[in-house]
Amino acid sequence: MQAIIELVKGDITKIHADVIVNAANSSLLGGGGVDGAIHRAGGKQILDECIEIRNRQGKCNTGEAVVTSAGNLDATYVIHTVGPVWNNDEEKGSRLLASCYRNSLKLAENLGVKSIAFPNISTGIYHFPKELAAKIAVQEVQNFQTQNIEKIIFVCFDEENEAIYRTLLNEKQ
Repeated sequence: MQAIIELVKGDITKIHADVIVNAANSSLLGGGGVDGAIHRAGGKQILDECIEIRNRQGKCNTGEAVVTSAGNLDATYVIHTVGPVWNNDEEKGSRLLASCYRNSLKLAENLGVKSIAFPNISTGIYHFPKELAAKIAVQEVQNFQTQNIEKIIFVCFDEENEAIYRTLLNEKQ
């Protein structure tokens, strides 16, 4: 089954979805950008669960994903995935970013959820080129075969990302 793909310009912490994906850092303890916003809006419960995960497994590696409850967010779960920092190695960066989307989708599929919302992973402080990141995100989502997920939402905080995704999604339809 292929999920419906939606595009929203806004704040991911205000989105209603079964899963909200967090562009986390490897410490899982919150940070700036999307990560900080999700931790602030979701509350202490998310941080406490992230600390439990770290105590169990250590840091979260780039491209990997872990899940917590959503705390005060309008969601059931938060999937935390660590995107790559851009260092001009397009092959490695692209592979790791694709893994973020793929591993998040697999985790959501295993949770049996119906909807998932993604931010623009790695395009903020990690400086991943926005157009390349969007192409990877759209390709991974469109290639993912699901039994459970009915809706995948790309949530763009800024107009530039929204325009890139709108162009890509209109070309693919």
